Amino acid sequence: MKPAMETAAEENTEQSQERKVNSRAEMEIGRYHWMYPGSKNHQYRPVPTLGDRASLLSSPGCFECCIKCLGGVPYASLVATILCFSGVALFCGCGHVALAGTVAILEQHFSTNTSDHALLSEVIQLMQYVIYGIASFFFLYGIILLAEGFYTTSAVKELHGEFKTTACGRCISGMFVFLTYVLGVAWLGVFGFSAVPVFMFYNIWSTCEVIKSPQTNGTAGVEQICVDIRQYGIIPWNAFPGRMCGSALENICNTSEFYMSYHLFIVACAGAGATVIALLIYMMATTYNYAVLKFKSREDCCTKF
Repeated sequence: MKPAMETAAEENTEQSQERKVNSRAEMEIGRYHWMYPGSKNHQYRPVPTLGDRASLLSSPGCFECCIKCLGGVPYASLVATILCFSGVALFCGCGHVALAGTVAILEQHFSTNTSDHALLSEVIQLMQYVIYGIASFFFLYGIILLAEGFYTTSAVKELHGEFKTTACGRCISGMFVFLTYVLGVAWLGVFGFSAVPVFMFYNIWSTCEVIKSPQTNGTAGVEQICVDIRQYGIIPWNAFPGRMCGSALENICNTSEFYMSYHLFIVACAGAGATVIALLIYMMATTYNYAVLKFKSREDCCTKF
C-alpha cells in the first residue's frame, strides 16, 4: 500500500504546483490590467498544457494528407487510361479523316465510274460510324476501369477503412477481367487491320520514289512502272482505269490528299498499337484487382470462423 500512497501524494503535489502556476499567471494578468486599464478588453487565453500540445503535434498536416491520398492512386490503371484515351483518339480521329481522303483519291484517279466503288463507299461510311461508337465505348469503359482500380487498391482501404467484399462485387470484377481480355484480342486484330492501308500507301509511295529516282528519269521505261489498286481487292477488276503509271502516278503522289491520308493512316496505326498496350496494362490491373477481392473474401470467411 505504501507505493500507492506515494504515487497519490506525488500526483497531488503536481496538481498543486500546476494550480500555483496558473494562479500566479492570473495575478500577473490582473496586475497588468490594473496598471493599463485600456487592455481590459483583451481576453485571457490559458497556456496549452502538455497533452494539448501532443494532440496538436499528432494531428496530420496537409503534407501528410496529400502523401496519403497519392498513395491511394492506382497508377497502373491511371497510366492505362491515359494511354487508352490517347490511342483511341488518334485511331478514331486520324482514321476517320484518312478514310475520307482515300475515297477522294479512288474517285478522282482509280475508279471514275461511281457504280464500281459504290460498295466500298458504303463500307467506308459504315466504318466511320463504327469509329464513333468505338470512341464513345472506350471513353466510358476507361472511366469504369479507372474507378474500379481506385476502389480495389489496398491503399484506398487504409484511407476509408476496411470493407467487406460481396459475391456481386467479385462477379463484376471477374466480368471486367474477361471483357478486357476479349477487347485486347479484338484490338490486336484492329491493329493488324490498320496496318493494311499503311502497306498499300507505302507501296504507292515507294513506286513514286522509283519514278523520281535519277536512274529511271532518262529511260523510256518510266511509263511502264504502274500501280494497280484492283489487286488489293478494294475495287472490282472491271473498274476503270484501275491502275496508274508513270507521270500520272507521280502526280497522284504529289497531291495533298495522298500525303495527308498516308501520314494519317500511320498515326492511326500507332494509336491502335497504343490502345493494345493500354489494354495489356488493363489486363494486369484487372487481374490483380480480382485477386485482391478474392483474397479479401477468403480472409473475411476465415475471420468469421
